[in-house]
Amino acid sequence: MSNYDQQPAAASLPAEFLNRWIAHSAALLDSFRERTGLELIERGGDPHDEAERLFLAPFVVVSHGTEQDPVLNYGNRQALLLWEMTPEDLVSTPSRLTAEPMLRESRERLLAETARKGYVSAYEGVRISATGRRFNIHDVTIWNVTDSSGRALGQAATFPRWTYLS
Repeated sequence: MSNYDQQPAAASLPAEFLNRWIAHSAALLDSFRERTGLELIERGGDPHDEAERLFLAPFVVVSHGTEQDPVLNYGNRQALLLWEMTPEDLVSTPSRLTAEPMLRESRERLLAETARKGYVSAYEGVRISATGRRFNIHDVTIWNVTDSSGRALGQAATFPRWTYLS
């Protein structure tokens, strides 16, 4: 595991990530509300305040872009810890690599269903960290992320619980 797990806040992110992740946090929060009718975190304050709360949330939030082979483009602190990655590692990782090879086809079907419906909830599955540690994810909501003009930015997932597998 990296020493990133000792970083306390979004402000501790490398400078090249901070501004981009503040803007992306707003898209994640707004898109979640638009798709589900719920708030992911308590809203209020400026975009930096909301990004900080999202980054420090006790649940996982992770997203990927719209590339042909989508690459992760955001992970809050809990996601970075769970997948055992630094921000630099995360943004160079194709999101398919978060699932084991034999589970990638079912993951793709889930993402296609999300693309059609706008969001999917109550998903459960197995994922794998950068070091090979396997874990079940529970109560997952996956949603389509758009910017303020409706342009697709990718998909995101959030979940409050996970269980490590031996």
